[in-house]
Amino acid sequence: MTQYFLTMPHDSAEEPTMESMQAFDPAEFEAVIAAVGAFNTALKDSGAWLFAGGLNPPSTAKTVDASGGDVRVRDEPFVEASSYVGGFWVIEAVDEAAAVEWAAQASTALGSRIEVRALQEAPA
Repeated sequence: MTQYFLTMPHDSAEEPTMESMQAFDPAEFEAVIAAVGAFNTALKDSGAWLFAGGLNPPSTAKTVDASGGDVRVRDEPFVEASSYVGGFWVIEAVDEAAAVEWAAQASTALGSRIEVRALQEAPA
């Protein structure tokens, strides 16, 4: 089976965090958390779940560059963008259509768009 990276974008201007999301309407926030929990359970029950996580915003990033011999560490993301990956799942699916179906379920749970990308296979 192929592994797929399902990502949830966030708006860079807003940089939502778990703390800032506490300001959302409590009932709506609770409903999203429950929907994502149900989605995660469905992934696990199906055997598609590998792992998932939420990411802190780009303003917390460090970019490390040792390509020139010296190690340089910058307190910044490696790229500026209007949106960024705020959370992700790595799943296994029999094909892209199955991965897209999981992404559709994630999109419904979150009320957000989801990107689907296959992980590269190891060279033979």
